[in-house]
Amino acid sequence: MSADRLDRPPTGQNRPSVRPMTVDRPVGLPVRGMAIHRRRCLHVPVMVAALGRSCARLRWPILGAWLVLVVAGLVLGGQVFDRLSTAGSLPPDAPSQLAERRVDRLQPEGPVVVAVVGGRDVYDPAVVQAVTAVTGEIRTMDGVAEVEDLYNAAGGRIGADNRRSLIRVELRQGLPDDRREQVEDAVAAALHRIDAPEVLVGGEKLAERAFEDQAIADAALGESVALLILLVVLVVILGGFVAGLIPLVAAVAAVSVTLLALFGLTAFTEVSPFTVNVVTLLGTGLAVDYALLVLARFRQERDADPGAAIAELLGRTSATAGRTVLISGLAVAAAMGGLSVFSEPLLGAMALGGAVAVLLATLAGLTAVPALIAVAHRRIPARVPAVGRSGRGPGLLARLAGFAQARPGPVALAVTAGLLALSLPFVFAVNLENSDARALPASAEARKVQEVVQRDFSGGQADPIVVVVDTDPAGTPVRDFLNAVNTLDGVLRVEPRPDIAGPAAILDVTPEGATADRTSRDVVRAIRALDTPFPVLVGGAAAELVDYRDSVAGRFPLALLVVVLSTLVLLFVLTGSVVLPVKALMMNALTLLATLGVLVVVFQWGVGSALLGFDSWGAIDVTTPVLLFVFVFGLSMDYEVFLLARIKEERDPRDPTGDRAVRAGLEKSGPVVTAAALCIGVVFLGFLLGDLVAVKEIGFAMTVALLLDVTVVRGLLLPALMKLLGEWNWWAPAPLRRLHERLFVQPDDSERMR
Repeated sequence: MSADRLDRPPTGQNRPSVRPMTVDRPVGLPVRGMAIHRRRCLHVPVMVAALGRSCARLRWPILGAWLVLVVAGLVLGGQVFDRLSTAGSLPPDAPSQLAERRVDRLQPEGPVVVAVVGGRDVYDPAVVQAVTAVTGEIRTMDGVAEVEDLYNAAGGRIGADNRRSLIRVELRQGLPDDRREQVEDAVAAALHRIDAPEVLVGGEKLAERAFEDQAIADAALGESVALLILLVVLVVILGGFVAGLIPLVAAVAAVSVTLLALFGLTAFTEVSPFTVNVVTLLGTGLAVDYALLVLARFRQERDADPGAAIAELLGRTSATAGRTVLISGLAVAAAMGGLSVFSEPLLGAMALGGAVAVLLATLAGLTAVPALIAVAHRRIPARVPAVGRSGRGPGLLARLAGFAQARPGPVALAVTAGLLALSLPFVFAVNLENSDARALPASAEARKVQEVVQRDFSGGQADPIVVVVDTDPAGTPVRDFLNAVNTLDGVLRVEPRPDIAGPAAILDVTPEGATADRTSRDVVRAIRALDTPFPVLVGGAAAELVDYRDSVAGRFPLALLVVVLSTLVLLFVLTGSVVLPVKALMMNALTLLATLGVLVVVFQWGVGSALLGFDSWGAIDVTTPVLLFVFVFGLSMDYEVFLLARIKEERDPRDPTGDRAVRAGLEKSGPVVTAAALCIGVVFLGFLLGDLVAVKEIGFAMTVALLLDVTVVRGLLLPALMKLLGEWNWWAPAPLRRLHERLFVQPDDSERMR
């Protein structure tokens, strides 16, 4: 037996793993010629089968190429963390961003560091002396423009309890980021030297830096813990250390090269730590999923034909599992492409990074995993994953499918009603806001500063809406405009800013309620709706939220169209049906809505917050539903493709209902899907260990989505609907059916094994 053949001798007569050919061919025409005679097109199964055989024959060059990429990713990709920045959530031409730049021109102001000094009477001589000494030192620092405190500047501020005072340090405008951070650190260090029981230092830029540092720390903690637990889970599932190591190596390779791509991306756009967190999470999960699928199918092919050469086995494996990986990867990448439709910089960077992560995970599943199997196949135990199986009986999904097929109507109705009920909190009660310092852990100093300033120095009132009027403020039209704004519902007061250069005015409009609640947003819209003879720009936190919501809502139909069309096309290529893709979209939508509903209950309402280790800030980050729309659709498609590919493979024209194919498909692929979901769930749960609420939201929501999708949706709703529809599951208009048969029908196994 050659070196490329399995080292264990065949026992008994080899049993072929393929069905006998059913296509007649002219006498004397070779099989290869028959394939060309029947269809002159290049078929996906043929191409991926050839790729699998090539990976076996060229295993070492392929692994060497991946090793070079991984080393480059570890060396250069690791530098991406030094080039991260806080990507804006709004495009530069958003109305609130135009207002902000106009305010900067009319009333220039540099970055601000604020400090709260408390714990004693504000006029205690020791406190006065300590504050005066430190603020005097700060005034002499290079890069500091102005210092305001209670004792040396007009308008000093005292807290509501008369035991806290506020220090405000404005830095010089135009400082480069590195220099600005140095000055901020020096100012913060000096302020912390004030001899008082309580000294809290914060500010917008310091909060952004705390967010970035926390995101990086959370990623390091979450990924390291998740990878360790994942290795243990994979070893148990796959029955050996070497077998368990293969998916993990594929994941590390995909993530390392993704970091290299993100490093290159920083040269063209801003990449935030949040992007790195989510993208590496996605790449890790998908790479493990695809490796598990390929490994499981390889073992099935080897068990069916134990004497076959390794190249032949990997060719068969790639023709089936490889094709599934390819279609699934393209589907998830297309879903990530839906993010690129949005004009927000954060979402744009997420779309590019996510698409790269998905494609690299797919490439690893198609090349690195077969090459690793070719090297280590003798160390891979000859058994299928045990997750989802009880003894030798059917797996979890197969048992659920049997239950659903026995009573399809009630099951479909109950599951649909239950998922819709879970979605109600999101539909009727969601509060979406931009993350600020409140999204940091409760122990973070920047968050404490914001909460104390809001409570004790602003009286709990909302941050003002900033209105810029570009005309002579002394004219009658401006006075009429001021009166109109002052009489709007929800307006508490209107205060013009003094000493504005140029023929313009800046108004601070304080709304009733919270900074970005419905009242504040309504006031923003009402001001913008006023008919004025001069230009008016509206900015501030509430206006930014209005602009973000309007931008996302305006582009969401196009993003939905991208995701829907890509899903329809790719599932049609896989199944030849137009019914199954539509049904998949409906089930994915139910999973998404139910997940968002649970997210509102936990993170907005705070149910279970103590168990998960966070303090609810009463809202969901405004980007989270958009990201989950893409991620949940993408990963749901992942498992949909896994299951439908095997169901279609098991389909028998003599069984018009397709019940046997559904049961067989779920029984054979169900354990793989369950194992994959368990592994990717471990990855997502790793991100719950961090302290950043926005990252916790994504990790928790994806875990819930996986749990719902793999059990309730794929185990119950899918077989129930397929039972109800019967042969209609595979319906397509005649022209599309002929097109699919001509271009995409999988060739006979005898053709794809060559």
